Amino acid sequence: MLEENDYETVRYESPAPGVARVVMDRPDARNAQNLQMTYELDAALQRAADDDQVKVIVVAGGDPHFSSGHDLRGDHGKQVEDFPVVGMWRGFQEPGAEGLISRESEIYLRMYRRWRDIPKPTIAAVQGKCIAGGLAIAWVCDLIVASEDATFSDPVVDLGISGVEYFGHPWEVGARKAKEMLFTGEAITAHDAHRLGMVNHVVPRDELQARVLELAERIAARPLFALKMSKQAVNQSQDAQGQWQAMEAAFSLHQLCHSHNVQVHKIPVNPAGLLPPKKKGSGAPPSKG
Repeated sequence: MLEENDYETVRYESPAPGVARVVMDRPDARNAQNLQMTYELDAALQRAADDDQVKVIVVAGGDPHFSSGHDLRGDHGKQVEDFPVVGMWRGFQEPGAEGLISRESEIYLRMYRRWRDIPKPTIAAVQGKCIAGGLAIAWVCDLIVASEDATFSDPVVDLGISGVEYFGHPWEVGARKAKEMLFTGEAITAHDAHRLGMVNHVVPRDELQARVLELAERIAARPLFALKMSKQAVNQSQDAQGQWQAMEAAFSLHQLCHSHNVQVHKIPVNPAGLLPPKKKGSGAPPSKG
């Protein structure tokens, strides 16, 4: 596991007794997720999970935006194997669908699932734009508090993909709104997200972090074991309704879209599992967000 001194793209903070705050800290990249950030987020969340004094974990993004999704600029030559792999999938460099599914299982679908199952309450503090992979980070949290200017979108249908890897859309906003969100690529406002039940609270932007901390402290005042069990009860209810099986099935369709783009549009897949940007006049879909 990465040590705290190794963090380059996240900050680990202790803003109040019983509360840890993990902050994505790539403001110039609008907190886009590259391999470095993905594994540093995992290490920081693992640290909070390991600390018996921590009862609530806040996940935030440094201003101006929560997260712009997956980083399409690549990883400066780094590979998945350069980091402490946490899942059971291997074969990341194999050609074709084998390597792509292995990479995206490790760094996206099952990494997000790993964070969703942290046995402590988690709160996402979302401001500005929350796009595609940013949605996944917010959705794995138990509660979401959004600033009034926050927007939520998944524009990847435009790019030839059926939706972000962690396909929580129908569970978060309902089936019909999920279809509209995907078909149009248009963003959902914070107030609409609250009305749909995806967001717990909407607050002024300059009050976001204080309000989230207040909520975290209220939760941290309760017995940790009871908090763990209540989270488990709700998560098990979702699992009993088939949420994880549905996400696995949607992930397979996501991979089919990748294969289609490679076969039909002759687009190679880079080692991060992302399609390269659209070339002018090529008629091929650009990379996903």
